[in-house]
Amino acid sequence: MRNLEAQEERFSNAFGILENGIAARVFPGCSLAVTWRGELLAHKGLGRFTYDFASPEVNAASLFDLASLTKVVATTAVAMVLYERGLLDLEAPVTGIIPEFAGNDALRRDVTLRMLLAHCSGLPAYEKLFQRVATREDLLHAAFRTPLAADPGTRAEYSDVGFMILGVVLERLADERLDAFCQREIFGPLGMTQTTFNPATALKPSIPPTADDRTFRHRIIQGEVQDENASVLEGVAGHAGLFSIAEDLAVFSHAMLNGGHPILRPSTVERFTRRESEPEGTSRALGWDTPSQPSQSGKHFSSRAFGHLGYTGTSLWIDPERQLSIALLTNRAWPDCHNQAIKQIRPAFHDAIVEALGNPL
Repeated sequence: MRNLEAQEERFSNAFGILENGIAARVFPGCSLAVTWRGELLAHKGLGRFTYDFASPEVNAASLFDLASLTKVVATTAVAMVLYERGLLDLEAPVTGIIPEFAGNDALRRDVTLRMLLAHCSGLPAYEKLFQRVATREDLLHAAFRTPLAADPGTRAEYSDVGFMILGVVLERLADERLDAFCQREIFGPLGMTQTTFNPATALKPSIPPTADDRTFRHRIIQGEVQDENASVLEGVAGHAGLFSIAEDLAVFSHAMLNGGHPILRPSTVERFTRRESEPEGTSRALGWDTPSQPSQSGKHFSSRAFGHLGYTGTSLWIDPERQLSIALLTNRAWPDCHNQAIKQIRPAFHDAIVEALGNPL
């Protein structure tokens, strides 16, 4: 249900924080959606596609590269569906599904699907695999061969490599490509009509650019995934590649706040969004992150909240206690990924939204 009439007055402080960020060139533009107690209370676009005053204005229908929000809106959601259907055993070893992962290190046989989801597999955070290979098949084999940086289960380290591998695990369990499964089982049933991997060429004018890539692809990156590894993976990967609009993320959030209906059961949502007890000190749930101190979610989200960030400047935070969700999509990576000031803007924006609602519990 929409209730947007009062958004300009109610959220003027929050919108002002984003407008100040645009003026300070933290990001050229953004789109946002706020839901509370089942209502869409804020939904708008601010700024432009680039810092050029002649570039198009961002609006509520602008399509953004979600970057690592792919990990939760697509990959983790697929894992949840397969888990519910009895096709995914969280404690199953990765080598049982991807024998190529075994290599010569006996410890690799201890890596489980839960560890991939919880970012404690021992795999490193990131590898520039795209610099070594040119095809999807070769990049995946390079990911399978990536050496462990820690013993499995001993430390939490956010890992793109782990989610690349998880994407392949899910495709093998489902016997279907990730994008096709997502469309049929998640985006379609939820009515997320603008959410897709590899947007059609006709949509390019509605997509803000994310990078002026002068080192790898040597072109403006617009309407194709910014992440270089995902680019070699043909735009469909477990760690990145998804594009969406803020309102579709509000729809997804509403489902998560509604116990997963109509695609999941409440017990599944609770299992995947609950913070893991191991390794000690982790903030990770299964696929999702949870608020730490300090947190990019700000200071008001409850301990039951869950969310995720994306490298291009995207974020989604969901709080079951407040029945609140906040999606913020930006292209802060434009033109060269160097600006990190969104780390100050984002929590301030979240705090202003919660405070505008009276900091409800």
